[in-house]
Amino acid sequence: MALPVQSQVKIWSIIAIVFFAVLWVLGDVIMPFILGAAIAYLLDPFADWFEARGMSRPLGVSIIALASIFIFVMMVLLVIPTLINQTIALFASLPDLANNLQDFLTERFPSLVDSESTIRQSLASLGKVISSKGAELLNGALASVSSLVGILTLLVIAPVVAFYLLLDWDRLVARVDGLLPRDHAPTIRRLAGEIDQTLAGFLRGQGTVCFLLGIYYCVGLFAVGLDFGLVVGAFAGLLTFIPYIGALVGGALAIGLALFQFWGEWTMIAIVAGIFFSGQVLEGNVLTPKLVGDSVGLHPVWLLLALSVFGSLFGFVGMLVAVPVSAVMGVIVRFLTEKYLEGKLYRGKSGEVSAQDLEGL
Repeated sequence: MALPVQSQVKIWSIIAIVFFAVLWVLGDVIMPFILGAAIAYLLDPFADWFEARGMSRPLGVSIIALASIFIFVMMVLLVIPTLINQTIALFASLPDLANNLQDFLTERFPSLVDSESTIRQSLASLGKVISSKGAELLNGALASVSSLVGILTLLVIAPVVAFYLLLDWDRLVARVDGLLPRDHAPTIRRLAGEIDQTLAGFLRGQGTVCFLLGIYYCVGLFAVGLDFGLVVGAFAGLLTFIPYIGALVGGALAIGLALFQFWGEWTMIAIVAGIFFSGQVLEGNVLTPKLVGDSVGLHPVWLLLALSVFGSLFGFVGMLVAVPVSAVMGVIVRFLTEKYLEGKLYRGKSGEVSAQDLEGL
């Protein structure tokens, strides 16, 4: 016998309260397990791919683990130190960039910017403030991540949790499915499928798009010899999950740096601009249709709000759960809206409420 709607609302409300309470109290403790579960979720399609070709699950997971370790070691040895060094150098050079901008404006627009103007003085102070605050922000972020995540979490706990969860992923899903209440199992499976489709579209699809575009921007800017090209390319790729923002912000930074570095060499400046223009063409016509399609149901504004709220309330672990929680909330809200509209339509026809209005809740 199905539970009344009021009882179901109470039960799910209690579950939500307990979830957020645990997240608040034990956030740092459970973070490696959340991170490991996220890694296992992202890598599960690869394990299924190996299984579909006749390979055993343990062997496929072992291959994935070895490949992940190799990629991680290569990034630690080759990519991450370079990005950190370039980022620090960029913050340190901001006062010089501000002075160059002053000279540029003074030389070409003397009527707008003179030696005693407010704009010139503002630029000088802005460069010093950004340089000092930027360095503090970078050092604070690195220290925060180091203390929050920890070397042990990054190198041992999260990968081990991910390995075991990936090994038993299908059995865990089957076990959870067996615990579902039979009266509501079809509806819960439908909602879980929509949530999985949304998360897969965003985390796997959009994440792959961000990664590939980041590599494209980094390689392109590095090839033309743009100073701090790796930092700008990585930053633009990271922001690609917000439509057009990555290309606009990254393009503005890259073209601004190119104007200082290649002033007078208009071909080089055009090449830098062309890298971001071609990146947008590649994203809109190839990457997003092939890797994401129409499966993403997370609006960028909703996603930014979730990241901001969960990050502010629960810190780094809150940002880890912000995307899946926002996906769950979005799917549930759409489901309840559909049921409400169906019930409203039925009441409009019959003038009374039927049990069918609440079916699936």
